[in-house]
Amino acid sequence: MGTHIDDSSESLIRRKSLSTRNGGMMTIVDTDETQDSLRVLKPSITRRVRVTDRLLANNRAFAARSDRKHLDVRPALRLAIVTCMDSRLDVFAALGLEDGQAHVLRNAGGVITDDVIRSLAISQRRLGTEEVALIHHTDCGLELITDDGFRAELHEATGMAPSFAIESFTDVDANVRQSIARVRHSPFLLHRDGVRGFVYDVDTGLLREIE
Repeated sequence: MGTHIDDSSESLIRRKSLSTRNGGMMTIVDTDETQDSLRVLKPSITRRVRVTDRLLANNRAFAARSDRKHLDVRPALRLAIVTCMDSRLDVFAALGLEDGQAHVLRNAGGVITDDVIRSLAISQRRLGTEEVALIHHTDCGLELITDDGFRAELHEATGMAPSFAIESFTDVDANVRQSIARVRHSPFLLHRDGVRGFVYDVDTGLLREIE
């Protein structure tokens, strides 16, 4: 079970706030002198833990109230969706989908990378999907960076050039067309003609098809 940190455990955190390693043994420091260090740690560490703990509590409530049944591993609509990781795009709500109906593959920009092709190949060849819907969106974060600029930033921060493509873009319609072409030209996919591309408007919630 993971560490649970919330407002109700503040006194416990103050009493036992820092851990130090001593010869491989874990020692709890139990003094008020650690409170200054705790104030430094809390913004960067405990805030993230609190968000995750809140999600775990939400999940327990979800599991307790849901009347779930086992669903087939193969998507009922024989559909795979490739879209962006953007937090404003709720794919299931926007498309009226239910659990078990479609595969949803997400990455930065919703671009067709080698890893997405890998997932689509498995989706089609082993799990029965036949159609592919590509959904990009307005106001995408990838429009705010450039390949060269972000690659240089990573190299400066780590001393290594990334092996992966950044896939930034300036024209979302053109980017959707490029993704459609990548699906249609992949020899690893069985159903290359059943692909359609869309742009989702994050302000209106409407899809616009790209021809």
